[in-house]
Amino acid sequence: MIDKTSVPNHHAAFPGFSGVSGLVAALSMVVGRDGDAHLVARSSGVGPGDVVLDIGSGPGVAARHAARLGASVTGVDPAPVMLRVARLLTRRSDAVRYIEGVAEAIPAADDSASIVWSIATVHHWADVDAGLRETRRVLRPGGRLVAIERRTQPGAHGHANHGWTDARAEAFADRCRDHGFLDVRVEQNTSGRRSTLSVIATSP
Repeated sequence: MIDKTSVPNHHAAFPGFSGVSGLVAALSMVVGRDGDAHLVARSSGVGPGDVVLDIGSGPGVAARHAARLGASVTGVDPAPVMLRVARLLTRRSDAVRYIEGVAEAIPAADDSASIVWSIATVHHWADVDAGLRETRRVLRPGGRLVAIERRTQPGAHGHANHGWTDARAEAFADRCRDHGFLDVRVEQNTSGRRSTLSVIATSP
């Protein structure tokens, strides 16, 4: 039996965002997400010339930040409501496009990205192994994977359980190693009262 306290995608069955509640969720994600955008940019080393796939891009906060740093970005999200909000908030001049898709079937060509990141979404992936296979497929050799989740405490319930415990982060790191990723490491970052866990890895 799978130990649900340590699986990294422990909310895989969580209902998707849609309708009015999905719109409210999308708008709520626009505010207060700059910290995650700056963290993923630092962790991935994104800069001019990079091609970024933002998996679970939501309203596009991190995607727009990467574009301002000189990257070409594709935001991928399964929720049309998130994509609509992201497009409304993104200027035509920004090097960002948004397409519908999921981690388990990334709508991108082989070896097409230098960076793949996922912010607060791995714990919703339907199939972590499929997502990592797809990530390896679309990443160029030497490309970077960064997954960031809110750090949660063992035994938390409800919304407080959306994220990773230390054990879940380590479990995802182990899955990355199983799929051949190199230089896999787990990092903790604290900003104010908020603490996050990041798994950073390199494509072989």
